[in-house]
Amino acid sequence: MTTYTRDPDAIARLTPEQYRVTQQSGTERPGTGEYLDNKRSGIYVDIVSGEPLFASSDKFESGCGWPSFTKPIEAANVSELSDISHGMVRTEVRSTHGGSHLGHVFPDGPRDRGGLRYCINSASLRFVPREAMEAEGYGAYLDQVEDVA
Repeated sequence: MTTYTRDPDAIARLTPEQYRVTQQSGTERPGTGEYLDNKRSGIYVDIVSGEPLFASSDKFESGCGWPSFTKPIEAANVSELSDISHGMVRTEVRSTHGGSHLGHVFPDGPRDRGGLRYCINSASLRFVPREAMEAEGYGAYLDQVEDVA
């Protein structure tokens, strides 16, 4: 089993925006994230720890301005915390091992897929295309990623 941790070298390599989002609980502007319109097959991992977070097969177009997913690829890798900032009550999601701020989860996702919408900042993610998953150590998740013709 791979161990994922908060990697100081990975943190040092973050762009200012990635650092602001993952380490300071920031939010990228809606509609600006690198992965918002990504339709490729693969998985999304924590940019700091590399832990697997979401599969392309669980991504959907929510219209909210951020990449949205119906569920984590590995529930143990996503922690939920109460967030009462900005005068709202929300549920923040962070990577369990890397401690990166990812975004928030809301109960307004597709009902036929569990009803949740994980609204995630692209700046907290690194996309691993299906064809690179085995070589990068994510082969165990290939069965959770759809084939794209």
